[in-house]
Amino acid sequence: MLCVMRYKFMFNQFIINNPFLQIEIFNNTAFVWLKAIAVFFIVLLILKLFQSILIVRLKKTFAKTKTRIDDLVINAIDAIYWPFYVFASLYIAMQFIVAPEIISKWSFYVFMVVVAYYAIKFLAELIDFGAKMIIKKKGGEQDVEIIKLISSVAKVLLWLGAAVLVLANMGYNVTSLITGLGIGGIAIALALQNILGDLFSSLAIYFDKPFKVGDFIVLGDKMGSVKKIGIKTTRIQTPQGEELVVPNSELTKSQIQNFGVMERRRNLQLIGVTYNTPAEKLKRIPDIIKTAIENTGNLEFDRVNFKSFGDSSLVFESVYYVLSGDYKEFMDMQEKVNLAIVEKFEQENIEIAYPTQTVYLKK
Repeated sequence: MLCVMRYKFMFNQFIINNPFLQIEIFNNTAFVWLKAIAVFFIVLLILKLFQSILIVRLKKTFAKTKTRIDDLVINAIDAIYWPFYVFASLYIAMQFIVAPEIISKWSFYVFMVVVAYYAIKFLAELIDFGAKMIIKKKGGEQDVEIIKLISSVAKVLLWLGAAVLVLANMGYNVTSLITGLGIGGIAIALALQNILGDLFSSLAIYFDKPFKVGDFIVLGDKMGSVKKIGIKTTRIQTPQGEELVVPNSELTKSQIQNFGVMERRRNLQLIGVTYNTPAEKLKRIPDIIKTAIENTGNLEFDRVNFKSFGDSSLVFESVYYVLSGDYKEFMDMQEKVNLAIVEKFEQENIEIAYPTQTVYLKK
């Protein structure tokens, strides 16, 4: 202990008796400047070594895991470039010298801005990472656009919040700034209310999911398959092949029939036979129609009944379900059932009726 004190005393005497180290430069001796410079380089070296060693150790540790969050942490640390280390080392070194108040104040401001920049950059990387994970899980084109929009808005709000926070710490009155931004936001919202209405409607469609790409929908007197759900409009391809572009705000205000969510389609069919059909054959007709339906694949039989006496035919009513929501498949199944019924009727010599009138002339 005495030895250490002795060397410390000798070191202090050397500094005091050395005229070069006592030269005063900007209110600080040369020794103080040398000490600050040494602190700057030592801190800079320690920070760079810490970053290098930390990344190496983290890579070894995270190599054993299967999650992607560890990659995010490594990328965030690796993304801290030389300006951060330089400003951090400079700010620490300046604590060892006597600097004018304005320089001390602005050095703190610069250091705070640099720290805030890298902190927000890390949070933005976190938002992008979460957005990519959701897009990978969802996979739909609509999901990609909406999720990118939400992540972009979140990052903009993040940067604005950081700017306001930094300005508040710099002593500025941010209340008037926030008020001005609010008034400006209201003015912009009024000017762009139609665009913003479509934008918020797209968010409502995304979260509520009244329909999705590929669904066949009916909107008033228009109908078609949904081809794309965009941020402002939704594109629908009509059965005639035309592309119908509908604003999202109109979709959220209208009543929509969505046939895309149908798991099966019900078909009610009326079949008329002639009045001269024998009663014995009339009794067999329900079984004939039932057999024709059941022998056609992907159908669920419900019922067949002798419904009524028509003007020119004896009417049978059949009901069955096509076990698919696809309209084309529904029509294909209906065609197969109709052909099967015609074939069975021909085998049984049952005549399908058509509108006729018999005129009796009385003499």
